Amino acid sequence: MLKKKMVVIRWWLLVALLVVSPIQQVRSGSSDHKYKPNDEVPIYANKVGPFHNPSETYRFFDLPFCLPAHLKEKPEALGEVLNGDRLVSAPYKLPFMVEKDSEIVCRKKLTKEEVSKFRSAVAKDYYFQMYYDDLPFWGFLGKVEKDKTDPSEEKYYLFKHLHFEIHYNKDRVIEINAKADPNAVVDLTEDKELEVEFMYTVRWKETDIPFENRMEKYSQSSSQPHHLEIHWFSIINSCVTVLLLTGFLATILMRVLKNDFVKYAHDEEAADDQEETGWKYIHGDVFRYPKYKSLFAASLGSGTQLFSLALFIFALALVGVFYPYNRGALFTALVVIYALTSGIAGYTAASFYHQLEGTNWVRNLLLTGCLFCGPLFLTFCFLNTVAIAYTATAALPFGTIVVIVLIWTLVTSPLLVLGGIAGKNSKAEFQAPVRTTKYPREIPPLPWYRKTIPQMAMAGFLPFSAIYIELYYIFASVWGHRIYTIYSILFIVFIILLIVTAFITVALTYFQLAAEDHEWWWRSFLCGGSTGVFIYGYCLYYYYERSDMSGFMQTSFFFGYMACICYGFFLMLGTVGFRASLFFVRHIYRSIKCE
Repeated sequence: MLKKKMVVIRWWLLVALLVVSPIQQVRSGSSDHKYKPNDEVPIYANKVGPFHNPSETYRFFDLPFCLPAHLKEKPEALGEVLNGDRLVSAPYKLPFMVEKDSEIVCRKKLTKEEVSKFRSAVAKDYYFQMYYDDLPFWGFLGKVEKDKTDPSEEKYYLFKHLHFEIHYNKDRVIEINAKADPNAVVDLTEDKELEVEFMYTVRWKETDIPFENRMEKYSQSSSQPHHLEIHWFSIINSCVTVLLLTGFLATILMRVLKNDFVKYAHDEEAADDQEETGWKYIHGDVFRYPKYKSLFAASLGSGTQLFSLALFIFALALVGVFYPYNRGALFTALVVIYALTSGIAGYTAASFYHQLEGTNWVRNLLLTGCLFCGPLFLTFCFLNTVAIAYTATAALPFGTIVVIVLIWTLVTSPLLVLGGIAGKNSKAEFQAPVRTTKYPREIPPLPWYRKTIPQMAMAGFLPFSAIYIELYYIFASVWGHRIYTIYSILFIVFIILLIVTAFITVALTYFQLAAEDHEWWWRSFLCGGSTGVFIYGYCLYYYYERSDMSGFMQTSFFFGYMACICYGFFLMLGTVGFRASLFFVRHIYRSIKCE
């Protein structure tokens, strides 16, 4: 028996190792990044695409650039492929410490179709991205200018000469910049064949920046003292306002509860036949199990898993794993950690379903596994089809899809089942401080503002107001070209979001029980998760007012994936709201004597 257990443990360790291994960044060349003069330094072309549409990127050689003598693709890790990276050997040669002056890449005769391709790319503000010794650099393909003779017309120009400026410290590359010569251009305005001579110049400069700090320049724009001061001030101002409001409401709630406890204690000392009112009146119904308890338990399981995922991601971010341009590390971590935390979802859902006296635990487990993955899978299928139609790099290769399916089959599903079995066999029972009556009381008619939708609107607004300032920085990073590096601020905002969500849900649950409405289970979950709806509303505002994104593909990717993210927030914060409300309800009913 012990040998069988050891075999199983070794098998799981092997699977975990195979899954976690893509987290390691794939290097583009020398393992120690040390070079001697004339050594070849690896340079790879990554992608091109419209500057304002970050999801709409294409392979570099989808445009008719000069092809290198030996075109080879660089192997990519899972997270890098998910990030849309498709590195291939670039047509430039930049040996270490070798300067070049107007070196010819190739002489190319562009057909009318190729001229039209380049003109379309220039008109859409296409940029390119390359990697030199694992350092990213960018540049635009061309420029658009007004015609001097006719200002209503526009002229399209393609840059044909790149200037590379490379900084080095002893035997290591520290920085690279690529600038196009604005005077060396090709006129693409008319559809006609063109002879183009693509060239490049290389200059080397010495610097005293140590190799360990060479990535810091990519985060300077987001962490300059002026920007950082405004950022911190905005967040602190928002948090103080929200916490003051929360404290004010907490004081009122505590005072009301204290009066309730005194009143009910006085009623117990008075005549026994005195009629009960308020939340004590429904003590026989408040712990009555909710409708659709299998779905409720599955929602709690998925929400708990997503909460665990968020905590692990924050832990990795705070220790510096997601440094700027550690390509694909975040996507790899999301896939791996989600797979490894699926056992938490299975255990939580099955255990709570067992406490609610549910019997069909297999259906509950299937529901738990599909509740978040199902919508995410359908969204991915649609968006991947769109990306394939556009021939964009966002379309995942078949091999990557197979890897994800294998992770889901070999890791996610088994851990979900194992967690479910452990939860089903747990001896935990639902702890209710009062007995539940056989028949439910009728809920009295309630005013419109005590209905579910108005309560969700009130519950979601306060937590959203605590995070909306930070949302702009996150959106500008995920859906733009800014780099987010201040994870400490994000973690503080996340903690405040949890606190405010828990408190506002508890307050609304109290008001609901005081109105003698005992169906608080689903209401507390929906109110807690309603912040996700507000975040999706912010998506609409950001897309149309704060960004320049356009086109069917970019619109589909933005609203499709943001819908999945907001749905994940809904499940996670709904779980937080319900858990806080359950703790509160148990506490107040444990504090009074109920017959």
